[in-house]
Amino acid sequence: MRVVGKRKIRPIVERASGVLLKQGAVFNDEIHRLPTGTVTYFPKGIYRYKTNEEANAHWDLCLIEGMARNAKK
Repeated sequence: MRVVGKRKIRPIVERASGVLLKQGAVFNDEIHRLPTGTVTYFPKGIYRYKTNEEANAHWDLCLIEGMARNAKK
């Protein structure tokens, strides 16, 4: 098995240090910045395309429109 990173697993203790509390708060803030799953660039539906190029063009169009909507917020 390959280990990636150097993060140490911290034991659960009754009283956390200030450093660990700060790390937890930063982690919590970053998690809340992630998309919630309600943000989507594609309208619901089933799409059928004749070619891959047509599918790619639709993908690009939806992505551009969605990013423009998010930028306006």
